[in-house]
Amino acid sequence: MTEIIVVTSGKGGVGKTTSSASIANGLAKRGKKVAVIDFDVGLRNLDLIMGCERRVVYDFVNVVQGEATLRQALIKDKRFENLFVLAASQTRDKDALTMEGVEKVLKELAEEGFEYVICDSPAGIEKGAYLAMYFADRAVVVVNPEVSSVRDSDRILGLLASKTRKAESGGRVTEHLLLTRYSPERVEAGEMMSIADVEEVLGLKAIGVIPESAEVLSASNSGVPVILAEDAKAGQAYDDAVARLLGEDRPMRFTSADKKGFFSKLFGS
Repeated sequence: MTEIIVVTSGKGGVGKTTSSASIANGLAKRGKKVAVIDFDVGLRNLDLIMGCERRVVYDFVNVVQGEATLRQALIKDKRFENLFVLAASQTRDKDALTMEGVEKVLKELAEEGFEYVICDSPAGIEKGAYLAMYFADRAVVVVNPEVSSVRDSDRILGLLASKTRKAESGGRVTEHLLLTRYSPERVEAGEMMSIADVEEVLGLKAIGVIPESAEVLSASNSGVPVILAEDAKAGQAYDDAVARLLGEDRPMRFTSADKKGFFSKLFGS
């Protein structure tokens, strides 16, 4: 059975596409057959982070509008043979996506035996974001630990509870909180909300806490999802989050500030 997971947030720039790519790779690494779809029509970035931008011939809109088949548009990942990317269009308007078209694509992916479909949502509440979440079974809500991001994500939770197919049929999308760009040092300095603060405001437990790291940008720029950078703390944190998505119990890492030793305190480094 195919499980549809939307990666969403209220605010832009919080790391949704980075998270979508890492979750998709983490699932594929565990042997799952995965498709990841970029719903951000006009502003596609997923193909860059996945390292397949030069191989895009047909895109999501082409399939929705019957201009190409799903098999023509799916790009097979070079690292995992069970991972495929469906890129967004850079030249179309967001209105090119339709409810019927998106449903058709998701049904075809199910028929092709995909176990997971990751929907990389645009920020906010416009049409692309609505269609990305409408058919979801689960939602990963990506949040930076600062007030505006948390507030905007609270609105997204309201939409997930009322404007999805599951909600319309009396059910509920299973929601997960993913905290990104977390800095324990800034939390201790009172410059950033703590994990407990965010969990309390949103009423969700964090499935993962991704530390603030230059490694994320470096990996994205090289077309390698950071989860594959096994020495990177952010990569390890994403791997933990994927494990928890699959029901594994793992302790949270990288959530406490490093304790300075005597000489570090003495010399200020």
